[in-house]
Amino acid sequence: MQRVAVWGTGNMGAAAIRSVTGFPGLELAGVITSTPDKVGRDAADFARLAAPTGVAASDDVDAVLARCDAVAYMASGDIRPDDAVADIERCLRAGAHVVTPSLYSLYDPRSAPPDWVDRLTAAAAHGGATLLVSGVDPGWANDALAVVAAGLCTRIRTIRCQEIFDYSTYDQPHAVRVSCGFGGAMDDVPMMLLPTIPTMVWGGNIRLIGRGLGLEIDKITEVVERLPLEESCDTVMGRFEKGTQGAFFLKVIGWADGQERIVVEHITRIDPACAPHWPQPDEGVGDHRVIIDGDPQLTIVTRADVPGGTRADGGNTTAANRLLGAIAWLAEQKPGIYDGLDVPLRPLLPAEVEATRWV
Repeated sequence: MQRVAVWGTGNMGAAAIRSVTGFPGLELAGVITSTPDKVGRDAADFARLAAPTGVAASDDVDAVLARCDAVAYMASGDIRPDDAVADIERCLRAGAHVVTPSLYSLYDPRSAPPDWVDRLTAAAAHGGATLLVSGVDPGWANDALAVVAAGLCTRIRTIRCQEIFDYSTYDQPHAVRVSCGFGGAMDDVPMMLLPTIPTMVWGGNIRLIGRGLGLEIDKITEVVERLPLEESCDTVMGRFEKGTQGAFFLKVIGWADGQERIVVEHITRIDPACAPHWPQPDEGVGDHRVIIDGDPQLTIVTRADVPGGTRADGGNTTAANRLLGAIAWLAEQKPGIYDGLDVPLRPLLPAEVEATRWV
C-alpha cells in the first residue's frame, strides 16, 4: 500500500483526492494547502465525497511529507513554475516519489530546461525517489495513447492529437479568462496563445511521440486562429460579452524533413455556437481524439464522465488516474526522472490488488 499525499485542492487536486481514496493499492495520507482557511478541513470537502476521509488539509509540508511515500503534486505551475520546481524538489529530497501535471517543460525530460533537470535529478538521487510529469489535457492522449495507436497502423503520414471542448463547463475562471483569454478583447492575445508559449506547453509531447516512433522532430511551428462571440453568453463563471474572444483553434505542429508529422490541436469554445465550422465534439461538451492519417486511417475518440461532475472533471480524473497508477511502478525504479513513454499505460498491480477495482 502506497501512502499518497495530494498537494493542492483545486480542480486537479480535488480529482486526485477523489481518486486516491478509491484507487487500488493507494491510501490518502495527507493534503497540503497554502490557503489558511482550508487548513483543518477534511479532504472530502474538496472532492465532493459523501463521507469524511479523516484526513485534514495542512500547511505543514514537512509533517505531511514525513508520513507519505508519494506526492501527487496538483498545484498549478502555469504562472509559478519556479515555485513548483522548488516544491517538487523539496518532496524528492524528502524521499517522496512525485507525480504531477504541473511542469509542461518536463513532459519530455530530454528537451526540458537543463537546470531544472539537473536540480530535480539531484534531488531524486538524494532522496532515493522518482518523478513523473504527464499532462492534464490529458497527458495519456498526447503521448502513450498516440504511440499505442500508431502500433495499429502499417504506415503513418501524420498523427493528430486533438482536444475539442466547450470551456463554459470548466469552472476555472483564471485559466479560462486570463490564460485562455475568453471574454477578453480580440486585440489582446492571451498568455496561452502568445508566440512560443504553445510550443513550451505541448512541444514536449510532440518530441516524446516522435521519439517513441523513431522520428526526430527538427522544427515546431504554431498556428492560432481566434474568433469573437457573435452573441453574449452566460456560464458558471459569469457573463461573456458579444465581440470578445469566443473560440480559438490552436495547432502546434512538429515537422521532420519538411513534412508535418505530429500535430497537437485545441479547438476550444466558451459557447458551443461559436465557430460552428470548426470541428465539433461527437457527443456532449467535448472529447479527445487521436487521428492517424495512415494505413489504415484510424481515429480513436475518448470521453470521460464522473458522477455529479462535468466532462472536464472526467478528463481531469483520467489524467490524475494515469499519474496515480504510475506510483507503484515508479516505487520499483532507480531514482530519477521518468516520462509518459517509460511508464506502462496500465498500472502493474498484483492481481489481488487489481481485483479491488471491480464494483
